[in-house]
Amino acid sequence: MASKFEILVTKNGGYRFALKAANGQVVSTSQVYKTVVTCKKGIASVKVNALAHIEDQTIDEAEVVTLKNPKYEVYRDKAGEFRFRLRAKNGQVILASEGYGTKAGCQNGIASIGKNAPEAEVVLVDTQAD
Repeated sequence: MASKFEILVTKNGGYRFALKAANGQVVSTSQVYKTVVTCKKGIASVKVNALAHIEDQTIDEAEVVTLKNPKYEVYRDKAGEFRFRLRAKNGQVILASEGYGTKAGCQNGIASIGKNAPEAEVVLVDTQAD
């Protein structure tokens, strides 16, 4: 099985996508888009920006090197888990991760996007998402 972007219809009639690796595991998900066209534009943006640099926001504030967009931002959430978000050139968040117990796991998630997103097919799934 190849990696793919699955577009899902949300309960409120919007659209969001999930990037699935070749093993079927969800790597990350998007925000909710109003139309399937804008959802596909979000996927196109992820494909273009999948190999962006990483800005590590988990280190001491004085040591953080602020990068220009596009970029991945690695941060800790309120529960202390590591997460990342991918920002497009215009600064909009186009992809966000689940929580990871370790920074290495979070970085592996980013690497998986770089590996899987550029060539992933796009599939409209005929089921609703939350």
